[in-house]
Amino acid sequence: MFYGDKLRLARLVAGLSLDDLGGRVAASRQFIHQLETGAKEPTVEMREALAAALSVTSSFFSLPAGNPVREEDCHFRRLASAPRGLVAQTVARGTVLESLVDALEDQVRMPNVNFPDSGRPASPDAIERTAEYTRLHWRLGLDGPITSMMRVVENAGAVVVNFDDLTDRIDALSISRRRPIIVRSMAKNAGSRLRFDLAHEAAHIIMHQGIVTGDSATEAEAHRFAGAFLIPRAAFAREFPRGRRTLDWNALFQMKLRWKVSVRAIVRRALDLGIIDAAQYRTANIQLVKTGQSKIEKYDENITLEEPELLNAAINWITNRDIISIHQTITSVGITPELLANITGQRIPLLPEKIALLSLSKN
Repeated sequence: MFYGDKLRLARLVAGLSLDDLGGRVAASRQFIHQLETGAKEPTVEMREALAAALSVTSSFFSLPAGNPVREEDCHFRRLASAPRGLVAQTVARGTVLESLVDALEDQVRMPNVNFPDSGRPASPDAIERTAEYTRLHWRLGLDGPITSMMRVVENAGAVVVNFDDLTDRIDALSISRRRPIIVRSMAKNAGSRLRFDLAHEAAHIIMHQGIVTGDSATEAEAHRFAGAFLIPRAAFAREFPRGRRTLDWNALFQMKLRWKVSVRAIVRRALDLGIIDAAQYRTANIQLVKTGQSKIEKYDENITLEEPELLNAAINWITNRDIISIHQTITSVGITPELLANITGQRIPLLPEKIALLSLSKN
């Protein structure tokens, strides 16, 4: 069997156009299109060439697509302005990643998915209450900072990954599926901002199931949730420095270090809660820009960059138990070690016979 939609999926994962792929396998754009639509089937030689060009196995095309990730499953920032090809590539990678996670779960037990489904809140106060409920649901309490936002979402069953060659062009995003997927951006190298992004994507998973996001309204809701989740309102009101018209920047940076939230987000939270007014908020943002802190703030280096653990731990556990098993696992979904590294950042050891072949070729 040859499934043309799987050829299209692999092409999108690689970020190739019909012309690009045709050029790699010495075929016309029209012929590749005919293969994808099922109008023609490839020869064995062409099938192998396509697999090599797309970093999949030949059997990838024999596996039915099943239930692919759809664009409406994905929560993109600024969806309207995102390049269409980039959106399609990200959705395709989400489909392959989900198949990989399903195969890993046959051998490794992962945390149960435990994201509450609140529905879309009707007001800012409802967002605050949803964030507070979520903290209590995950037994985090309402009084103290979250030690690791990464572990919070992974313990709730999400898989966090970085698509290295995409995240300089897209912001963090999430994919709402049976097991949620969060793609983080390596373009942001501040620990506080990555923590905020994880809380923002958790907001979409919790509040926006089945809702097309990426517009100003849903983004504002996710931002409000993220702030409320990272610093609950009662604790924020107690700790935010008051008593003067101008902001106490030293106190704000101390608050940043305690809660691991950027000063920009803290000031925004103060505005949302009515603790400062719009003039103070504008003045604070101008001050951050003037002091060169619009993107990189003072003390950012003191907040650890949290790294994904769940997917890497699953792959490493299988690899350490038996190298052959991890190769069999990725082969079962039709991907190569090269594609595995591309979509997960994880490189697995070569099989002994591959090492021997490489050694012979060098000699």
